[in-house]
Amino acid sequence: MKLSNSPDGIEERARALDQNRKVRQSDIDVAKYEKLTEIKLKVREASAYLLEILDSRNQPAPPKPLQMPWTKTWGEFEYRLGEVTVYAGSNGGGKSLLTGQIALSLVSQGERVCIASFEMKPTRTLTRMLRQFSGENVEGMTYPQETLAKTVMDFDQFSQSKLWLYDQQGTTDARSVVAMARYCAMELGIRHIFIDSLMKCVAGEDDYNAQKNFIDELTALARDHDVHIHLVHHIRKLMSEEAQPNKFDLKGSGAITDQVDNVFVVWRNKKKEAAQKSGGGFLPYEHDLTLMCEKQRNGDIEEWYKLWYHRESQSFCENEQMQLVRYA
Repeated sequence: MKLSNSPDGIEERARALDQNRKVRQSDIDVAKYEKLTEIKLKVREASAYLLEILDSRNQPAPPKPLQMPWTKTWGEFEYRLGEVTVYAGSNGGGKSLLTGQIALSLVSQGERVCIASFEMKPTRTLTRMLRQFSGENVEGMTYPQETLAKTVMDFDQFSQSKLWLYDQQGTTDARSVVAMARYCAMELGIRHIFIDSLMKCVAGEDDYNAQKNFIDELTALARDHDVHIHLVHHIRKLMSEEAQPNKFDLKGSGAITDQVDNVFVVWRNKKKEAAQKSGGGFLPYEHDLTLMCEKQRNGDIEEWYKLWYHRESQSFCENEQMQLVRYA
């Protein structure tokens, strides 16, 4: 895709960048990609399984693990295909920014990614990712238009054939979301699907059966199609914003935590933020966010990671020196 160097606004440029990589609800034949179609995939001749046995003996060395952007997590957590990871936190707690950064990192590792945000338009999602990609505030009034044009074109080259966005905002339904995910896996070869958020896919917060069924569908889909599902979720309102949550504070059914493979709880350091606003004392090197691994079914380590927020790029850094993650 060729992008003009003319001095347009960031929203218009993000819209142009986004246009050819949208996945629209109207493009998907929901009935075709419903669960019943899995029967056709699961009934195979014995020869197919025999070939798998032979092929397994001739496999090359295992592929390089798919990592998070932050080096402190390497060797302790990796994204395995066939799994579902939940990122839970409070409203405005940084979940979407964090998962956008993770999506960028997966693209930089050569993975195909689709982001289905039911809370933001694709252009807004891309604008935030442009800030994280460039390490600068591309929305700032003083950001040169010529630099913006180059940033957009660099991002387009970086993400070409590796990044898609599902164009559907507001409340949807579990059936359509599962069909979208299966379409992405079967037709586009996408291996990482981000869904933001669970409560937009299941109508009632207290409809535990619907939540359990939706999670069951996602875990089955991940296994059947060898993809990784990244699911954003919310926690219950705690007694204080400064209270530290855990996996038992996730909203809704306990089956969410039980069924998925990995659970991360995202917690903002509200105590530091309050001290900054009031002018009270705080240590400048105190972290801004804790990423708490509360469950890792197929891993040995459940660690907590301290991250620091770089406001200009809306990125999380792994130390107080604010060393930004580079993707290209």
